[in-house]
Amino acid sequence: MHFASEEHSGYFRRSLAALEARSAEPEQVRSRLAQLTASPLDAAAIDALFAWQTNGRPLEPDGEHAASVLRRLRQWVMLVLIERDITGRAELDEVCQAMTHLARRATGCAMSVAGFELVADFGHALDGEGQPQDLLAAAMGKGGADELNVSSDLDLVFVFRDEGQSSGGASGRTIAASEWMHRAARRTIELLSEITADGFVFRVDTRLRPNGDSGPLVASLSMLEQYFYSQGREWERFAWLKSNIIANTGRAGDSACKDDTHSLERIVTPFVFRRYLDYDAFASLRDLHRLIRSEVARRSARDLEARDVKLGRGGIREIEFTAQLFQIVRGGRDPGLRDRRTLVTLAALARRSVLDPHECETLAQAYRLLRRTEHALQYREDEQTHRLSGSADDRARIAAMLGMTPEDFNRDIAKATEAVATIFERLLAPDQPNRGSPDDAEPADTGEAAVEDPDVTRRIGLLREGSRYAAARPDTRAAIDRLLAEASTRRTSSAGMIRLIELLESICRRPAYVALLARYPLVFARVLRVLDWAKWPADYLMRHPVVLDELLDGQLLESTDLADWARQLRERVLAARIGEAPDVELQMDLVREAHHAQVFRLMVQDLEGRHTTERISDFLSELADRVLGLVIEIVWSQLRQRYCDPPRFAAIAYGRLGGKELGYASDLDLVFLFEDDDERATEAYSLLGQRICGWLSTRTAAGLLFETDLRLRPNGQAGLLVSTVEAFERYQRESAWVWEHQALSRARFAAGDQALGLRFEAIRRAVLASPRQPGELAREVVAMRKKMHDGHPNRSELFDLKHDQGGMVDIEFIVQFLVLAHAAQHPQLLDNAGNIALLGRASEVGLIDRALAADVANAYRRYRQLQHKMRLDDSQYARVDRQVVAEPARAVCELWGQTLERAVKAPD
Repeated sequence: MHFASEEHSGYFRRSLAALEARSAEPEQVRSRLAQLTASPLDAAAIDALFAWQTNGRPLEPDGEHAASVLRRLRQWVMLVLIERDITGRAELDEVCQAMTHLARRATGCAMSVAGFELVADFGHALDGEGQPQDLLAAAMGKGGADELNVSSDLDLVFVFRDEGQSSGGASGRTIAASEWMHRAARRTIELLSEITADGFVFRVDTRLRPNGDSGPLVASLSMLEQYFYSQGREWERFAWLKSNIIANTGRAGDSACKDDTHSLERIVTPFVFRRYLDYDAFASLRDLHRLIRSEVARRSARDLEARDVKLGRGGIREIEFTAQLFQIVRGGRDPGLRDRRTLVTLAALARRSVLDPHECETLAQAYRLLRRTEHALQYREDEQTHRLSGSADDRARIAAMLGMTPEDFNRDIAKATEAVATIFERLLAPDQPNRGSPDDAEPADTGEAAVEDPDVTRRIGLLREGSRYAAARPDTRAAIDRLLAEASTRRTSSAGMIRLIELLESICRRPAYVALLARYPLVFARVLRVLDWAKWPADYLMRHPVVLDELLDGQLLESTDLADWARQLRERVLAARIGEAPDVELQMDLVREAHHAQVFRLMVQDLEGRHTTERISDFLSELADRVLGLVIEIVWSQLRQRYCDPPRFAAIAYGRLGGKELGYASDLDLVFLFEDDDERATEAYSLLGQRICGWLSTRTAAGLLFETDLRLRPNGQAGLLVSTVEAFERYQRESAWVWEHQALSRARFAAGDQALGLRFEAIRRAVLASPRQPGELAREVVAMRKKMHDGHPNRSELFDLKHDQGGMVDIEFIVQFLVLAHAAQHPQLLDNAGNIALLGRASEVGLIDRALAADVANAYRRYRQLQHKMRLDDSQYARVDRQVVAEPARAVCELWGQTLERAVKAPD
């Protein structure tokens, strides 16, 4: 029986001959190999091979036997993989996952043997509290990502919980826990990497541990945490990104090891993934890559035609770095980008459009070709090589192993590496002087140059004398100086310059944000426009600098599909976990940051004149609805009192949210309802309501989502936080005040159980359609209007757009009166269609003059536009010169007289 691999791999021939020589039935070796190559070599197949090698004999008491078994196991795994791959039956994933599973299995066996031996000599390793603990092996790089290649080193870092003593062996001897762990690590390495007559299992490299070769072989968790905090270098973040616990000494029990693994994750995660967008990583990776390329160039000096498929230009490492770069930059905010596997990460980047999907596919195809080439190079002699010779004969042999012609192979390799290099070099292009193109958005021309303003000069001086600037890194200070110089050459107003100074001062200690502005001229140009535009958006940017990332998006000025946005956000939030438990703090920050980002995008679109005031409010209201729905789902899923899915619970929107007139900084007026007969319902839904309010209004590192107001619930502040739908209906029919029915006219279902939302809407329509005596109703409405007016006195000479007579509240009260007085006869008034639409409907059925209704509708629209602009300028009151709104106010007062005043005076 002949195998194709015998023509291509010297290692295959030698290993097969060695197995035949050791076997009592040599002819059965080839038959067995043929059987094994007929099916994919998955984890179960490797475990079956292992069981066949051991004949059911435990390995722990006999290190020599274990070493032999593991080496023969590797030989069989390699023979199967080589034959399946060369004959085109194994995909890249099968090869990588098989080698990774072999590493897990082998490392686990070796550590178990080491642990058994040490327990016999010195007893169990105990921590400082006397509890048993194990040595853990963290695989780094490809070993941690299920991507191990066939002749790879196994990069390991050994960690343990805490210093202590051993419990004492048969002789009663004890040693320090750190010494116990050190010996276990040494024995593990020996069992895996020592070369015997059977070869080796894996070459083990431990240089990625803290302080490398000069550091201790094993590290306690506290030592590792301190190292990350005080000495951890940027390149180590890339190394630890793929770290994964693959084995332990198996003496302390599964629960203890799981706890220690989670403790390690809690240390590694914040080191690798920063809570903010980390654009500082670009410079760090650029420096690391420069060193790698110079080393590759030195090695290749003798063969200029040779290509290093791993470390060379356009090689595997550049693909991995591309994926990891975006993981480092964005993984803190998006847990869905924390997967260790390169191809999975590229797919995630494509789905999020972080990297162009076409480029992601180009990188993925190149990765597969280069990894297969790497394996073919290593199959020949089981050497850890990545060097593709320039020799035509050598390349022809590699092409044959891949099932390709030499011409196709050379063409595809050249095309793939060039495409990878082009993408990677563009990403890591050195920072250019921060000058935008002529097409970049410019701040508005404000006349006098800001640099001539002595206040601007003084503020720049104060910035440079301040403690934040002094504490910043030298490169960050230099970037700030360049940004200020650049802004002074643009037509930036004095107010814009002062806001820029305040922004730079606020982000001094976050070099990633400064790096973002320095790296991307278009982003900086857009920031200057925002800062020049109005005070509130500028303050928003300073409160939430994480939204700067949105300015990079080429689709910034396009409307967001909020359904898709909510779906992606949900995936990211649910992926935020610490071990098996949700990372609630991170989840809260993710929702806040995502909401802030959408609000900021809308503000930029608003600045560019893309939307009407009505469209802005519609978007903000839908955004709030989506957030509410997600928060309800998340909070309920984490509630210990949860007993059903989904909850029969609804959030009802009142006020601005209910009327879809939400502004950038509006509170949410909410009422919570539930419909559930379970005896646990009241407690569970009350707690759900409390947690929802906490989720929305708690201020975290990422800020808050919304302030909430629940005073419109039945019985107000004296009432229950959540109500059954039956109690809500009874209250509205029997106890509610007229002003509560006015508020109900603007209420709507926002999020939660859709069926309960329909039930609420039916109640709302029935209550609003109840017959009412117009005169009595009008007197109640007028009395409430007077009370509101008295509560908001305007002692200035300006017109208060909201509260003065003829203002927005008058229009809202007119509409609410028309609904309550006439909806029984005109059901088209029952829809929560907004004040402007309802004025039109009322005129269509003859309740008010058509022309006057149009004038008042235009007045309301005009008031909202003016109010919107003034809020952007951060005005405390929305007040304007009375002459500006004289005509609109006159129309509103006229309609007030024709409706409410007339009804008050009419006989009952």
